Amino acid sequence: MFEKLAAMEDKFNEISDKLSQPDIVSDNKLYTQLMKEYKNMTPIIEKYREYKSAQAQNEEAKELLDGGRLDKDFKELAQHEFESSKEAMETITQELKVLLLPKDPNDDKNVIIEIRGGAGGEEASLFANSLYRMYTMYAEARGWKQEVLSANPTELGGFKEISFSIEGEGAYSRLKYESGVHRVQRVPETESQGRIHTSTVTVAVLVEADDVELEINPTDLKIDYFRASGAGGQHINKTESAVRITYLPTNVVVECQDERSQHKNKDKAMKILRSQIYEAMRQEQNEKIASERRSQVGTGDRSERIRTYNYPQGRLTDHRIGLTIYRLEDILNGNLDEVFDSLATADQAAKLASQEE
Repeated sequence: MFEKLAAMEDKFNEISDKLSQPDIVSDNKLYTQLMKEYKNMTPIIEKYREYKSAQAQNEEAKELLDGGRLDKDFKELAQHEFESSKEAMETITQELKVLLLPKDPNDDKNVIIEIRGGAGGEEASLFANSLYRMYTMYAEARGWKQEVLSANPTELGGFKEISFSIEGEGAYSRLKYESGVHRVQRVPETESQGRIHTSTVTVAVLVEADDVELEINPTDLKIDYFRASGAGGQHINKTESAVRITYLPTNVVVECQDERSQHKNKDKAMKILRSQIYEAMRQEQNEKIASERRSQVGTGDRSERIRTYNYPQGRLTDHRIGLTIYRLEDILNGNLDEVFDSLATADQAAKLASQEE
C-alpha cells in the first residue's frame, strides 16, 4: 500500500507542477482534467503526509530510547512520543485504506429519484409526498437544484408516483443508499378510529446518464403523443402535449405530461428513460460481480425493505445497518446527514472487510 502511495505522491507533485505551466493553463480541457485528478488525489496525499510525519516522529523517539542516555523525565517524554506516534500511524493507516477504496465513478453525478406508492392506498400516496418533501428539503439545504420530471398526484395531496431530478456535486454519493422499500407506521388522516396503519413506498435512485455515456438508437424508440389528463384547463386537454416513449428492446415505457410544451415533455421523458436504461445496465454489471454486491449496503434493490418510519414513537430504523434514531420529525424535515453518514461508514467497513478476506 505504501509503495502505491509513494508513487501517487510523485504523480501528485507532477500534476501540481503542470497546473502552473502557461501552456497547460491555456488548454481548458486538459487543465480541467488535471485539476479534477489533483482534487481527487489531494485528501489521500494529505493523509499520507500525515502518516509520514507520524512515522518520522516515531523513528526519532525510537532512536532516543535506543540510545539509553536519557534522564528519567526525558525518557518518559520520548516514550510518550513513541507510543502516541505509533498509535497515530495505526489510525492513519486505517483512514488511508478507506481513502484508497475504489471510488464509485457515479458518486459525483446528478440523480433522478422515482417514488411510488405501494401497499396502503391513499395513505401510501400521502407518504410518497412526505418522502418527496424530505429529499427536496435535504437538496435545498445543500444548495442543490431539483426539478419535477413527472408526477401523478392524488386528490388528497399525495402522489401515486413522482419522478424528479436532483443536480449538485456529490448528489449520487449521498442519495444512492435510498433505493428500496420504505415502510411507514402511523395513524392515517383518513382513519377515524385512530388505528395505526402500515403502508409502503418504493424509492429508486437512478444515475442521471448523459448523452455521451449512453447512446440510444432512435429506431429503438416508439414515441406517442396524446392529450394530457387531470388538471390543467382547456388548453391541456385540447393539445396533444403529453408524451409516451417506449424503449423497444426492453419495453420500458416512460410518460410525461407535466409541461404544456410537447418538446419539454419529450426532453423530460428522455431524461428519465436514459437513466432507467443506464440503471438496468449497471445492475446487470453488478450482478456479474457477486463479491462486490456482497460488500454493498443495499444500493439499488427496489424490493428490499430498507427502512421504517414509526410516527407514534418518533422513530426511524434503517434495517440494513441496525440504525435507530428517535428524531423522526427532524429527519422528515430533510436533516438526513446522520443517516447518510452511518450508511456510508457501514458501506466502507463492509468493503474493507471484503478486501481483507
